[in-house]
Amino acid sequence: MQSRILGTTMPVLEVLLQPGESVISEAGELSWMSQTIAMSTHTQMAGGGGFLGAIKRMAGGGTLFMTEYTAQGYPGEVAFATKVPGHILPVEISPGHELMIHRHGFLCATSQIQLGVGFQQSLGAGIFGGDGFLLQKVSGHGTAWLELAGEVVVKDLQPGETLRVHPGHVGAFTGSVSFNITRVQGIRNMFFGGDGIFLAALTGPGRVWLQTLPLSNLAHALDPYMGREGARDVRGLGTAAVIGGIAESLFDRNS
Repeated sequence: MQSRILGTTMPVLEVLLQPGESVISEAGELSWMSQTIAMSTHTQMAGGGGFLGAIKRMAGGGTLFMTEYTAQGYPGEVAFATKVPGHILPVEISPGHELMIHRHGFLCATSQIQLGVGFQQSLGAGIFGGDGFLLQKVSGHGTAWLELAGEVVVKDLQPGETLRVHPGHVGAFTGSVSFNITRVQGIRNMFFGGDGIFLAALTGPGRVWLQTLPLSNLAHALDPYMGREGARDVRGLGTAAVIGGIAESLFDRNS
């Protein structure tokens, strides 16, 4: 199996498979493939626990179905492109070297990789779109390719060293890193600081991959161009945006 990443702002991953080799992705991720590639869509991953494993993937923000791409008879190529401007990051996974990734971070992987729930916490409607904060756990043995939005910043944390991060900037981190959700200190900071109420606290030892373009920030930037319906969609933009949306609706009613 060979792979290459093409492009810069909107990269694409091309994987060359030899006969019998496979890669897996969540349903709907395919960009293109050669005619020698066979697709098989199902709920089960290798060692993933069948339908129960699929339910765990969904709980972690993944999809119910996975698609397996296999080269049959002759070598073949399959490609997966990013959905937003960013980077594709290959990582090696093995027992004892699992990875936690943000809920939209999984692009594809070799066939022995498994996805499950890494972390799940409800943080309230209007803070993270009512979905809470979710992480997927990537385990098994093989290579996984991650999709991180914007630029990627790598931090190597020493034992006991803590990094506090806006949750949208958490891209991935090794399983040795301790993860907690903490509240921003100070009432004025919470409601008027514009950074939301919660921060992620990541404590070493281990490696952290940060992404510079949270999807909520991208949605906020596009908001003025989406019309009135888009402007009212304040999901994931923090408490200040929620309050602004409520005030706007009150003014609309009185005008």
